[in-house]
Amino acid sequence: MTAAAACGTFSVPCHCCETIIMRTTLTGPLAGLSLLLLGLPAFADDEAGAGADDSGVIDEITVIDRRVANTRPAGTYAAIATALRYDPGTELQSRGLPEGQADVTVRGGLFENTGFKVGAVTVIDPQTGHYAAELPFDPAILSAPEIHTGIDNSLGGFNSNVATVTYALPRVVPGGSLMAGAGNDDLDYQAARWALTSERADDATLGLQLSFARSAGDGSIDNGDHDFERYNLQLQSAGADHQSDLLVAYQDKFYGWPGAYTGFATLPETDHTKTLLVLGNHRRDTGAGWWEASGFYRELKDDYDFDRTTEESGAPGSFDHETRVYGVGLQGLQNRGSWDWRYAVQLTADDLVKSTDLVEGDFSSRNYLSASIVPEMTLVDTTDRQVTVRAGLSVDVSSEDENAVLPVLGVTVRRDTGGGSQFVSLDYAATSQVPGYTALKSPPAGLFGGNADLGRERADELSLSIGQDGTDWQASITAFFRKDDDLVDWTYSSGAPFARQANAVDIDVLGVQLVYSRSWRLVDLVAGYSFLDKDEDYKVDTVDASFYALNFARQRATLAVRVRFSERLELLLDNEYRDQEANPLRASADTAFISSAALAWNAEPGRGLGVALTVDNIGDDDFEQFPGTPAVGRQVSLSVRYDW
Repeated sequence: MTAAAACGTFSVPCHCCETIIMRTTLTGPLAGLSLLLLGLPAFADDEAGAGADDSGVIDEITVIDRRVANTRPAGTYAAIATALRYDPGTELQSRGLPEGQADVTVRGGLFENTGFKVGAVTVIDPQTGHYAAELPFDPAILSAPEIHTGIDNSLGGFNSNVATVTYALPRVVPGGSLMAGAGNDDLDYQAARWALTSERADDATLGLQLSFARSAGDGSIDNGDHDFERYNLQLQSAGADHQSDLLVAYQDKFYGWPGAYTGFATLPETDHTKTLLVLGNHRRDTGAGWWEASGFYRELKDDYDFDRTTEESGAPGSFDHETRVYGVGLQGLQNRGSWDWRYAVQLTADDLVKSTDLVEGDFSSRNYLSASIVPEMTLVDTTDRQVTVRAGLSVDVSSEDENAVLPVLGVTVRRDTGGGSQFVSLDYAATSQVPGYTALKSPPAGLFGGNADLGRERADELSLSIGQDGTDWQASITAFFRKDDDLVDWTYSSGAPFARQANAVDIDVLGVQLVYSRSWRLVDLVAGYSFLDKDEDYKVDTVDASFYALNFARQRATLAVRVRFSERLELLLDNEYRDQEANPLRASADTAFISSAALAWNAEPGRGLGVALTVDNIGDDDFEQFPGTPAVGRQVSLSVRYDW
C-alpha cells in the first residue's frame, strides 16, 4: 500500500505522523513512483529502481517519516499546533498552552511569515498572524502536516514569505473514538469522533464524519485558565480518481494568560476567539497529472482584554475585532512530454467588519491574487542518476499595495546508491506578502503601535540541501541564506521598551538545519538541529531592538523517541533544547530544555480500550518563550480512549 492510497490523496506526497514505517517490494516504474509518493529523496527509471537486481526487484526499504513522538498534549485536546511543538522544521512559540495561542515560525521567520494551507487554499487571518494557526479542525480529519519552504512555498503558498504548513484531506475511514481525560489544575477534557461510509452504485463512496471536543482547566499559574469547545462536520464523496469534501468547523476558545501579549506578567490578560470555517475541496487525477480546487469562508470574532479585572465599555482600548475572509484556489500538475508543469492560483478577499481599536489607515478591506507556474524538466535520466531543473515565477497582486513578480530557479541531482538514494538540491526562491490590519490600523503609539505606511514585504532565499537514505534511516542537511526586505516587525528603543511600533526592517538570515531519522525493530528516533544567525538593519537611529524578529533560537535541537515494549504498550518521548537570542526583557534564562512524555496502552488495531499517561514540560522549565510572558508549568493528565 502506498502512502497516497493510505491517505486518499492519490498522487500527493504524504508525510504522516502516525503509521510511518512501511516495507515493500516493488518493480520497475512502480517502484520509482511509489518512492516519490512516499516523499523520499529517491528515484527509479523505467528499467530498474534503487538497489535493483537484474530482475528489476528492489531491496526491502524502511521508510521513516515520523517527526514527532507524541501528537496528543497533556493540557487539553489536540489541535493543529500540537504536532508542531517539537517538529525539527518549525519553531513554535506559545502564550500559555500551545493549543491556546501559538506563533509558528520557520527558518528564522516571523509568525506572519508562515501560512496554513488545506487542499488548494491558504486560510489567512487578515487581522494578525497570531491567529494564522486558528484552523478549528480536528487533526484526525486532516493529514499530517508538511512544511513547504523555498520553491515549494513560492509555488503553493499565499501571503507567506518563508513557509507554508500544508494539509491534505484523507479518505474517511468508518469507525470512531471516545476519549476523556483529567489532570492537574482541575483539568478535564473530552473528545469524540464518529465516521461512516456508504458505497454507491457507481463505485463512489460517500462519507460522513463528525467530531467534538471540549476542555477546561485552571492552568498551571494564576489567571491561566482555559475553556475550549470545537465542532467539526465533514461530508465526502470519493471515487477511484476523484474526491470531493465539504468541511464545516467551529471553535469557541477562551484562555487567560498573564502578560500574554504585553509581556507584563502583572497583567491578567485574556483572549476569547470564536472561529467559523467552511471549506470545500475537489481533487481529480487525470492520468497525465492532477488538479485540485478549493474554496473557503472564515469568520473570526476576537475579544482580547489586557486586564480581565476591568469592565469593558466598547470604547477604544476594548480590543474587540471581527474579520471575514473568502478565498478560492486551484493547483495542479500536468505532464507534457519531458516537462511537468506545476501551477497554483489563489484569489482572496477580506473585510475588517468592525474593530474598537483598528481604526487608522486608508482601507479596511482588500483583495489579493497570487499565481504561480513552475515547469520542471528532466535533463538526465539514467539507471542510477536523475537531474531535474525547475524554473518559473509567481505574481502577487493586491488592490491596496504594490504588485510583485517573483522568480524561482532550482536544480536537483538524485543518485541511487544500491541500498538507498542520495540527493543534492540548490534552490532560489523569491516571495512577497503584505501586512495585516493590526500592523496597518493600530494607533501609532503604545504597546501595539501601528504604521499605516507599511507596504509589501519581500524575501529572497538561496538554499542548498543534501540528503541520503538507507534501508532503515534517513539524513538531510540544509544551509540557507535569506534577505528579508521591509519585514514588518514590532520594534522599539532599548531605552523605552514599552513603546513598540510596527516598522519595516531589513534582516539577513543565515541558517543550517539537520534532520536524522532511524528505525529499529522496537525503537524509532528522529533528531533535529538548527542554527540561525541574523544581521538586522532598523533603518532609523531611534530604534535598536525587536520584540519578534530577534526573539529566535540561535541553536535548537530536538529528539523524538518512540519505544514499543509490545504491540500495545509504548513510550513516546519528545525533547527540545534551545539557546535563545539574548533579550533584556526576558526574566528567565536564555536556554531551556523542555521534554514531554506519554506512556500509552493502545487499543487493539481498529477497536478496543486504551489508556495514556501524558506529561508536558517534565522538568517544569520556566523559560519565557516571549520576553516577560510566564512559561507554562508542568502538565500531567490521564486519558482513557475507546476506538471502534
